[in-house]
Amino acid sequence: MALIDIKVPDIGDFDEVTVIEILVKPGDTVKADQSLLTVESDKASMEIPSSHGGVVKELRVKLDDKVKQGSVVLVLEAEADVSAAPAPSAASPAQPPPVAQAAAVAAPVAVASAAAATVPPALEVPAHEPTAVSGQLPHASPSVRKSAREIGVPLAEVKGSGPKGRITLDDVQSFAKSVMAGDVRTQAQTAKVPAGSGGSGGDGAALGLLPWPKVDFAKFGPIERKEMSRIKKISGANLLRNAIMIPAVTNHDDADITDLEAFRVSTNKENEKSGVKVTMLAFLIKACVATLKKYPEFNSSLDGDAIVYKNYWHIGFAADTPNGLMVPVIRDADQKGVLQLSQEMGELAKKARDGKLSSAEMSGATFTISSLGGIGGKYFLPIINAPEVAIMGVSKSTMEPVWDGKQFVPRLMLPMSLTWDHRVIDGAAAARFNAYLGQILGDFRRVLL
Repeated sequence: MALIDIKVPDIGDFDEVTVIEILVKPGDTVKADQSLLTVESDKASMEIPSSHGGVVKELRVKLDDKVKQGSVVLVLEAEADVSAAPAPSAASPAQPPPVAQAAAVAAPVAVASAAAATVPPALEVPAHEPTAVSGQLPHASPSVRKSAREIGVPLAEVKGSGPKGRITLDDVQSFAKSVMAGDVRTQAQTAKVPAGSGGSGGDGAALGLLPWPKVDFAKFGPIERKEMSRIKKISGANLLRNAIMIPAVTNHDDADITDLEAFRVSTNKENEKSGVKVTMLAFLIKACVATLKKYPEFNSSLDGDAIVYKNYWHIGFAADTPNGLMVPVIRDADQKGVLQLSQEMGELAKKARDGKLSSAEMSGATFTISSLGGIGGKYFLPIINAPEVAIMGVSKSTMEPVWDGKQFVPRLMLPMSLTWDHRVIDGAAAARFNAYLGQILGDFRRVLL
């Protein structure tokens, strides 16, 4: 038997996270990839898995400890004949497992904007919030923290009624009821637009808007009330911020993908035994990367009065899951072929549906693609996923008559909707971007140029 230090794996962009739950104790037998403890940042909670199977000999952390990547959390007496293996990435933000899962890997689709899965920045703390000013972790038991996460209650905003201000389950439930009744506003509801953005606040009154109508829907007929998932609550705040703060414009175009679709079908037949199904989205990612390289302003971000041009191409794609919209990120898409992209998308989409995406797998995108191709529709207006400056939305391709100079011929046309930030990009550049992307999709050999 060998003693092995179990360390905190890659936790994304977080410098430090706080231990909020310890799921094992000395003497427990654990399996590889079993969750050992739960950590929490200011943006999300994550479970830290074990890199090996064995028996827990010693815990090196306690509740409320701060840990970071590489910190030793416990000592494990590993099972025989186990060689050192790299620690897996931290599990995804804690959430209930989906009720149903998709049976086959297909081109992921989105039903809104790809802005949904990112986590909002620090927001203004309302007057009722008791602990966020001090920066300390609110006092609550692991079971109370779990209940708060499941119903989407931010513990930092709950006033505890227990000894020394400890938050109880009743406090969490009372806070949730108060929010739903409109007596208390959460941080997301009181968020203000940062200075210099051109807006005066996220509050409707501050923006000069009429107050949100309060209606007793039950008086008109039977109703059913369901709580929104945590992902939808987070995405709502992001969508509102991005829609208000970004001066967005959308260009609609059609791309002829007749020959590309024929190539995709033949490629799938040739690779039938490999188990990898090539999707049109994989070709679209390669085409977008080539177009982003030609028009680098679309692969940039605003940073104050400067524009940051990125020399890497990480492409986010919107995935529709039972718990809401999520955006996994394909890193270094320029260095991967269509088959590799298809396989990686399938794996990430499955992790998204299973609720196992880590924060690192949803961060760092330079450009996002939102696809409704598996559902339908013609055009739509995707919302930019800040801090990106553009997003591509594609809908279901249809066979249409196209004039070739002599006659109308049937061609498979792909509807494209490019939304862009007018502070960085102008209309002429957007038109050129779509035109060039359409040329590549029409003749994919251009991606080699």
